[in-house]
Amino acid sequence: MPEVCRDRFPRPVVWFLWVQAELIAMATDLAEFVGAALGLNLLFGMPLFIAALLTGFIAFVILGLQASGFRRLEATITGLVGLIVIAFGLEVFRADPSWGSVLGNTVVPHLDGPESILLATGILGATVMPHVIYLHSALTQKRVVGANAEARRKIFHFEMVDVVIAMGIAGIINLAMLTTAAAVFNSRGLISVGTDLGQVFNGLEQYVGKNSGVIFGIALLASGISSSSVGTLAGQVVMQGFIRRKISVFLRRSITMVPALIVIGAHFDPSRALVLSQVFLSFGIPFAMIPLVLFTRDKKLMGSLVNSRWTNLGAYGVATMIITLNVFLLYQTLFGS
Repeated sequence: MPEVCRDRFPRPVVWFLWVQAELIAMATDLAEFVGAALGLNLLFGMPLFIAALLTGFIAFVILGLQASGFRRLEATITGLVGLIVIAFGLEVFRADPSWGSVLGNTVVPHLDGPESILLATGILGATVMPHVIYLHSALTQKRVVGANAEARRKIFHFEMVDVVIAMGIAGIINLAMLTTAAAVFNSRGLISVGTDLGQVFNGLEQYVGKNSGVIFGIALLASGISSSSVGTLAGQVVMQGFIRRKISVFLRRSITMVPALIVIGAHFDPSRALVLSQVFLSFGIPFAMIPLVLFTRDKKLMGSLVNSRWTNLGAYGVATMIITLNVFLLYQTLFGS
């Protein structure tokens, strides 16, 4: 998709899209680094800065797997995601929420004040991850290459199934986290705990049972490690696509470690940094989604895989909702309630 943007948009727009995409990828790296470092800190009592350096080493090992084939990297990430699903499944089971209340609030959600909007925006950014839109468009380049329109449509169908499954798993994990937090903390009036992962760790041990905090720490660590290569690979795609430049993934990984090390070394609240980085991701969604919709509705470009009218209408609606949410959050941040 970055290549199509480069060919179809004016040069200033291309440079803007490239810069914001690079910043989005760096925000992702910040989140994964801080998350994994917090996981090591909570599990082993390791100083955060040392934990961040160890996270960097693990990230290099994960990237190294790509040298022996992308399937091995995929298998490793899939295993880590499976571990996250199991961990939060256990947490929900042990938290014993009121499932009637869970169902009611899932169907009819509500937000309680600016902090809830901030967290909701962060969840949106963490789930969609706009830079992954660029990355996925590159990963499918060598896969949707059928000999004719029917073969391409069949391959594309399997790609869509992959995406639906992946987003479904992400949604289930987010639902499990929210359900656990509501059952354990919100029901006790401990509303502020949710933004401090150290308090979450201790609260789970205290209110849910032995090793619940450990399970949470393992999930946090697995989440950070599993996503450690995504921002780096996405950064490669956007740089090569938008400006036809390429640097070593290991050099890029080294550069993108710096913001996380600065945040941790400066003793900035890591939990807050984690939330804000995900909110920042949400602001990048429209800049990836709008070009995606414009291109996929173009029959000359897409051929038989062009969007249907209903797909376009749905995409416009989602894009409008996300932009409205971002503008509302920005207004509240600048001018208050």
